Amino acid sequence: MSYNIRVDLTVDGDNAWNHRKDFFASQIQFYGPDVFGIQEAAPNQVSDIAERLSQYSFVGIAREGVGKGESSNIFHKKERLKMLLNNTFWLSETPSEISLGWDAAYKRVCTYVLFKDVKTNQLFWVFNTHLDHLGAQAKINGIKLILAKIKEVNNKNYPVICTGDLNSEPQSEGIFLLKKEMKDTRAISKILPFGPSGTFNGFKHNEPVTRLLDYIFISKDAGFKVEKFAVLSDSKDLRYPSDHFPVYVELSY
Repeated sequence: MSYNIRVDLTVDGDNAWNHRKDFFASQIQFYGPDVFGIQEAAPNQVSDIAERLSQYSFVGIAREGVGKGESSNIFHKKERLKMLLNNTFWLSETPSEISLGWDAAYKRVCTYVLFKDVKTNQLFWVFNTHLDHLGAQAKINGIKLILAKIKEVNNKNYPVICTGDLNSEPQSEGIFLLKKEMKDTRAISKILPFGPSGTFNGFKHNEPVTRLLDYIFISKDAGFKVEKFAVLSDSKDLRYPSDHFPVYVELSY
């Protein structure tokens, strides 16, 4: 699952995190993904999720440093997956340092993990990121950097899953670059994709959701099959758990 959880802002009023965190956690609890990447998470939100979903462990450094600012954490079920290594890098010209990249409005990060499935002994990578919402070069160069990092660390050619809010619609140059190297899970689902065509709802419950910003990609030679793909539009009392819908896939080896 990939999920932009909407940073905790009091200006959101009835849609502020304090009013939706329990419903958010119950949604994750119900679908029970083995692994999920979140974006736009403030430190208190990460703590709230970890507290409510104790079956998961998580990693990821915030974009201003440990415990400072938004993060793109990766959560995994402790009983199903073993984390072998992890790292966070910045989407910039100096990825190993806390830094602002190119024409980005904000510092951006990508967190990645090498997992071992304890049931099957299968090893695979998960990369999770949140690209800049304004900087055109930052989006393109961020994707290029992530693809380069995948090639750098994946020297044994394990399957790779890439999740994130890419702040880019399907016709954009960045998504075109990504599709040259990886497969969009929506396009190769065995059964018809379920849910809205878009993922950004802006907390507007009475409007169609058509703006697609959130994705899950897999490497072309991953050996994964996409059994199901969905954009989950669950709501409670005419309110959504975030201003983005989560993207959910079921994969088999």
